Amino acid sequence: MKQVLVSELIAALGGDLVGASDVAIRAIAPLEDAGVDAISFLSNPKYEAQLTTTGAACVIVSPKLAEAAAARRGGGTTACCIVAPDPYLYFARLTQWWAANMRKPRVAPAIHPTATVAADVTIGREVEVGPHAVIESGVVLGDGVRIGAHSIVEQDARVGARTRLAPHVVFGHDCVIGEDGLLHSGVVIGADGFGFAPTKGEAGVQWVKIEQLGAVRIGDGVEIGANTCVDRGALGDTVIAGGVIIDNLVQIAHNVKIGRGTAIAGAVAIAGSAEIGAHCIVAGAARINGHIKITDGVQIGPTANISNSIDKPGAYAGMWPFEDAASWQKTAATLRGLYDLRQRVRALEKKTT
Repeated sequence: MKQVLVSELIAALGGDLVGASDVAIRAIAPLEDAGVDAISFLSNPKYEAQLTTTGAACVIVSPKLAEAAAARRGGGTTACCIVAPDPYLYFARLTQWWAANMRKPRVAPAIHPTATVAADVTIGREVEVGPHAVIESGVVLGDGVRIGAHSIVEQDARVGARTRLAPHVVFGHDCVIGEDGLLHSGVVIGADGFGFAPTKGEAGVQWVKIEQLGAVRIGDGVEIGANTCVDRGALGDTVIAGGVIIDNLVQIAHNVKIGRGTAIAGAVAIAGSAEIGAHCIVAGAARINGHIKITDGVQIGPTANISNSIDKPGAYAGMWPFEDAASWQKTAATLRGLYDLRQRVRALEKKTT
């Protein structure tokens, strides 16, 4: 099993060391499960009590908790801590360093002999194309791109440098993704949007397909979770700006626009032509109606049903209808007592009749 010294982590990632520098680390683990060869972190003060019981050899903490972390009993006689202004951010960077340095080295990038690559594909340096992948005519793959097994990049699509498509991704024709992106397995980029014109037929309403002639444009540094679908535009493009993160099982309909740095959790559904601003947060299973605009810096609570545009930053929650989060919490608390209030009113009515 590979190991790294705490001093090496400090050299790579920074931070202030309290305690021994020659402690060997073989794993990253949560506080409650960490053994004497593990490093852990504490960012939420409500878990501070776990400092006294964790067995971690090293704990990443904020300056406020440095003294408590240094005095803890767990971790053996060589226990230490790394002090960082933002322990959670330090932990995130530690996981990136760990993935790059502590896992089994990857084989040299290559095009697998079972892959199908059209003759006119433009391929950058150190590109990897996995088994049974298909790269169609006119595609451009930037330097360091990785295409997973059984993935398909359709005609005239472009994939930016160092972007990775996991196995079983479909990246549609004419679509574009920038650099340093990640599409997880099952993602479909550029399926047709849900566009149909109704007409009356002999058997009732019939639906005439509207050909979806736009594409999908995705910026740099975008990560999209497993089995998420981003539909192509009907005429213009569906646009996802740089730095956006999207969880699993999200539906993004045609001509949606999502601003830079926005985060969207699992099972969210965004209807056609909705526009979401920059640096928003959309919690799990929220629903956003079509043709509405949400300004920058909005936080939408879980399962919220956003039926109208939002032009003021802040937190919003609720289903029928949504409102600012503080008002919704008061409404929800009132609803809990509604049945008791009803019974009291009935009792009073009986006394007065």
